Amino acid sequence: MRKSKFKQYTISNITITNAGSEGKSIARYEDKVIMVDHAVPGDVVDLRVTSSKKSFSFAKIEKMIQPSVDRVESFCSHFGTCGGCKWQHMSYDAQLKFKQQQVLDAFQRIGKFPFPDITPIIGAEETRYYRNKLEFSFTDRRWLSDLTIKDEIPDAEHLGLGFHIPGRFDKVLDIDHCYLQPDPSNQIRIAIKDFAVKHGYTFFNAHSQEGYMRNIIIRNSIIGELMVIVIFKEEDAEKRIALLNHIKENFSQITSLMYIINGKMNDTIYDLEPIVYFGNNHIKEKLEELTFKIGGKSFFQTNTKQTLQLYSKTREFAGLTGNELVYDLYTGVGTIANFLAKKAKSVVGVECIEEAILDAKVNSELNQITNTKFFAGDMKDVLNDDFVADHGQPDVIITDPPRAGMHEDVIKKLLELKAKRIVYVSCNPATQARDIALMQELYEVTKVQPVDMFPHTHHVENIALLELKK
Repeated sequence: MRKSKFKQYTISNITITNAGSEGKSIARYEDKVIMVDHAVPGDVVDLRVTSSKKSFSFAKIEKMIQPSVDRVESFCSHFGTCGGCKWQHMSYDAQLKFKQQQVLDAFQRIGKFPFPDITPIIGAEETRYYRNKLEFSFTDRRWLSDLTIKDEIPDAEHLGLGFHIPGRFDKVLDIDHCYLQPDPSNQIRIAIKDFAVKHGYTFFNAHSQEGYMRNIIIRNSIIGELMVIVIFKEEDAEKRIALLNHIKENFSQITSLMYIINGKMNDTIYDLEPIVYFGNNHIKEKLEELTFKIGGKSFFQTNTKQTLQLYSKTREFAGLTGNELVYDLYTGVGTIANFLAKKAKSVVGVECIEEAILDAKVNSELNQITNTKFFAGDMKDVLNDDFVADHGQPDVIITDPPRAGMHEDVIKKLLELKAKRIVYVSCNPATQARDIALMQELYEVTKVQPVDMFPHTHHVENIALLELKK
């Protein structure tokens, strides 16, 4: 039987009580939690409930009765449509408060283990233009909030270059100005789009898989190096050279200009090779006295200044004296491993992506670090008895897994290893709390430090120090 269409309804004089997941805020009405778009805790509003599940509903603000004291004017013209900076209508002090609360809630409700008072979150000095990497997508049918005008505007005005609408792989919002990455990022993006439009280059269509212009990536570093990668659907040397020359001639700041031909059905480039058109195949970044080489496909934390805060606190929690063997799990390009190496006897890094391990080794060589070793492979397979026999019993373990957290087999191995200290760095306090709960028989949490890597978003990074019980 066909489901009946949900009938929207209005509820009046509702107070928004808390910040929720995915940038939404929370209200409560009768026995249901209501997830509200673009609300700020403390707002008093009338809500239009747009859909409902068993235990919660989704709603939008229909009328603002009394704005929260934490509500501020949004600074971006794309707020409300773009998936980024969803908390920009909330004061930064309030953002930090709710991020700290997110860690507390995860540890209390999911972990349910003892832990000390959480140290106040380390906020960012720069809350705009803080990212060192952005990826943009081309589209031949940009997102229009007013669909009634789609047949009235010229074909060229349908073309867009920007970010995907949340939850829609085929819808791209054309961006006028982005507050995430410093100049000349906006100028480069606009110049590429304008040149492509002027010269009749076709833009990509996610449904038909046709269109010459596909994506661009812009990376920068705090020492002034700049990388631009243009991704084309197919090779057309005449068009490619004309566009790349235009970029090179108009932006002398670029130190690495590359391109990729991607004829696949998806946008991922990790199985494709960036080709150097001008300059180097990398840019360099600095953290303290260390230099890191970042290739077109290399992972590097996207907020360099806050990365220094994150890694400095990780090093502090590790409590190194110079005599420790450290395992750095999910090492990526070896950033944490190399950052800790001069304080340790030796560091062994493990990562599943082979290219990242090659970068990690290069970064050690670049900084004349000789006490690191790096190995590629699936963590649950690599970290076994033979590996430990070959490389030694770790005194300290650093683990910085992806959002999904650690595999249970990895956790079991950590419990077998019984390192004196485990420093768990996480971009997802919920999975971090889940994993720590599985280790509480042997370990106690002695320090917790949140760090804000992504202002104006609900995301928070968290560091927890686990010490072996005596």
